[in-house]
Amino acid sequence: MSRQRQTIRFIHHSRLLQVSIVVASWLTGEELVRFFALPLPGVLPGLALLLLLLMSRQLSVVSMRRGANWFLGDMLLFFVPAVLAVLDHREFFGLVGLKIAFVILLSTVAVMIMTAFAVDLSYRWRVGHVRTTPDLH
Repeated sequence: MSRQRQTIRFIHHSRLLQVSIVVASWLTGEELVRFFALPLPGVLPGLALLLLLLMSRQLSVVSMRRGANWFLGDMLLFFVPAVLAVLDHREFFGLVGLKIAFVILLSTVAVMIMTAFAVDLSYRWRVGHVRTTPDLH
C-alpha cells in the first residue's frame, strides 16, 4: 500500500485527526488575519482554506465525516459558557434581553433565507450546467 493511501486511511479512521485538521485550518485563518491585518474573524479564512482543500480533493468529505459528526453531536457543549455568562447578567432577563432575543431571531431568519436563496441559485445553476454539457459517452 502506498504512503498516500496509508495517510488517507489514517485520516479516514481517526476522529481526533479530523478534528485537528479543522482546528488547524481555523488557527491558520487566525494567523492569516493577523499577518495581513484583515478586518475579518479568523474562522472565515480558515473555513475558506478548508473548503479549498475539499474542492481540490486534497481532503475528502468522506474522510472528514467522523470528525464533523462529533462536532455536530457535541455542539451543545460549545454553548455552555455563553449560557453561564447570561446567568451572570440579570439585565438580560428584562427588556434588554427581549431586544437582544429579537435581534438574534431576526438575524437568524435573515441568514436562513439568504442560505436558502444561495442553495436554490447554485442548484439551478448546476441543473442548467449539467443539461447543457454534451454527453461524452
